[in-house]
Amino acid sequence: MKQGLTNSMIEMARWSGLMPAFRKIFAGRAAIIMFHEIQQDSRSELMTGTSVGLFEYSLNWLRQEGWEIVSLEACIERLGTNSGTGRYAVLTFDDGYRDNVATALPILERYNAPFTVYVPTGAPKRTLQAWWLGLREMFRSGDTVTIDAMDMRFHCPRLHEKMSGLSEVTDWIHQDYHRIAMLAPTFNKAGLSLSALNEAYFLDESELRSLARHPLASIGGHTDTHAALSCLDIQSARAEMADNRRYLEQLLQRPVQHFAYPYGDSRACGPREAHLAKDVGFSTAVTTRHGQLSNLESNHFALPRLGVGGQFDTSARFEARISGIQSAAHMLLGSQR
Repeated sequence: MKQGLTNSMIEMARWSGLMPAFRKIFAGRAAIIMFHEIQQDSRSELMTGTSVGLFEYSLNWLRQEGWEIVSLEACIERLGTNSGTGRYAVLTFDDGYRDNVATALPILERYNAPFTVYVPTGAPKRTLQAWWLGLREMFRSGDTVTIDAMDMRFHCPRLHEKMSGLSEVTDWIHQDYHRIAMLAPTFNKAGLSLSALNEAYFLDESELRSLARHPLASIGGHTDTHAALSCLDIQSARAEMADNRRYLEQLLQRPVQHFAYPYGDSRACGPREAHLAKDVGFSTAVTTRHGQLSNLESNHFALPRLGVGGQFDTSARFEARISGIQSAAHMLLGSQR
């Protein structure tokens, strides 16, 4: 019900021509935008990333609407010193997917758009327990999927059933990140190699070194194992951050100043993790909490982002998100994102 009302408000604002007026009222000074995969064929990947069409639309819309695409460093600096009315967009990509280079980079070059890629150690080293890739592969390749830990079997011969089943299991994981370990027996029973999926989807060390030399690119940290840090004791959480930063700096031979919390919601990170990110030596840390930046008072170690992609994302919803209308709609309807 609330989602339907939110969608109605978004469409009304868009088609009535009131979007610019709403943007003046609700949009912040800056938005950090979060992507993961940029997919050439989103249907074959069960609509889990951002389509090429939506990605390019997003960059074009930002340019047309006067948002300047800048690096994270430039954004923080300008919010701290610039009292003008300019608006800034920062582009970020989580996990270090190959399509960030093969598909997204030519588009980013065309727009001369700086960007940051947050990389967990396990991705280029091929040791990452990327459970989300494992689940997607199971739903892609099978018409019946059994998740033992949930005691559930999904009959999913059609695309919308695969997408729905994958979404249900993913939501179950996000309710309690300790459940991730419970998927291992299911993957083993299915004969699924997460290492092979690492090889298929993530940049390797050579590709990452090459990307780091690109004038538009910055590489940030994303922990060693993509762990939900709040589930770890303080020494282990610190090691996840510090070891990842050390690995990337040694591999790339350049400083790694920025960090993204895996999962990034209130279940995965909080004040303790923000303190650790600062103590380890990062200059900023981003979450997945929905929001924009308004001024220099923002906590640099708990920066909000606006995600783009997924099953239900559209150009209209992107416009509403960046313009602040979606946040306003949620506030008016008494819901939280």
